[in-house]
Amino acid sequence: MSSATLTGSPVPRERSGLLHRFSTRHASWIPVFAAIAILLAMLIAGQLYFGTFVTPRMLSSLLLDNAYLLVLAVGMTFVILTGGIDLSVGSVMAFTGILGARMLGSGVPAAVAMPTMIVCGAAVGLLVGVMVQVFDVQPFIASLAGMFLARGLAFVVSLEAIGVKDPVITWLQSARFAVGGWYLGPEGIAYQPNGWYITPTGIIALLTVAVAFWVLQFTRFGRTVYAIGGNEQSARLMGLPVARTKLLVYVISGSCAGLAGVIFTAYTGAGYSLNGIGTELDTIAAVVIGGTLLSGGSGYVIGSLLGVLVYGLIKVAITFMGADASWTRIIVGALLLLFVVVQRVIVARSGRR
Repeated sequence: MSSATLTGSPVPRERSGLLHRFSTRHASWIPVFAAIAILLAMLIAGQLYFGTFVTPRMLSSLLLDNAYLLVLAVGMTFVILTGGIDLSVGSVMAFTGILGARMLGSGVPAAVAMPTMIVCGAAVGLLVGVMVQVFDVQPFIASLAGMFLARGLAFVVSLEAIGVKDPVITWLQSARFAVGGWYLGPEGIAYQPNGWYITPTGIIALLTVAVAFWVLQFTRFGRTVYAIGGNEQSARLMGLPVARTKLLVYVISGSCAGLAGVIFTAYTGAGYSLNGIGTELDTIAAVVIGGTLLSGGSGYVIGSLLGVLVYGLIKVAITFMGADASWTRIIVGALLLLFVVVQRVIVARSGRR
């Protein structure tokens, strides 16, 4: 007779399924797959409801209309992975956009204006990082100060919109690299020549995602970012460069905001000091919907890409329905609550293990 029978204790059954093993070892990927499921469900529902929803033109514009938001989300992912937050990105995008438009209007070459925009964004990010790391200011307060500073600088540059006619900037959005592709039409699967297209701004956004993915997954800096978000004190005890890394993530976020300023200026054809109001909240929502934990230490830049696509698809669906734009905020808020609950469940399960 077995010892388990003698003691009266039930013999535990080992749960073995593939799904259980994956969810146990790769719990951080669960929100990413949830974002994929939501994205696919929205595409299928839109196609069934509207009939001509999933088309090459719509899918192409989905990326290009949100290229600036994708670049902002990449920078925000670095910050949130360390357990921080950056509320200044929308204002920095507006500041660099209006500054670049003023420089271009004054005859400064685009080859000088665009790097200047990125450097100015990095400078604001560095300032926020110094306040967080050197002066021990809470990231919320430090980035809030950076938001007010950048918005004020944008007002100093100009209170009026400044049009941009520089051929390099307009080329970034107007150029189309088109290819043929299959799509699901009202009469079934069809082929459309030159159906898919992408612009230089879309290419820049995707390259930003690719570089960020490589940095976070395959470099020592990326591993340090995750370590800080997981447990900053443990990262210090391991001898990791915590201070330098925390400074750099805010510099990266500011640089991405400056690059987003270039993309948004090309997208709108003008710089305006009131651009980007509320964009920082859209960026945070997209990153969280993409599966990055607000407490830090878990998340992927690929998830942020999916979060941006989900956010953009919600706007497209609202436009197709002819409903009020406020429904975009309502639906995004509901999704945000859903993903926060999912995050809490994952954290609780990880704590029990």
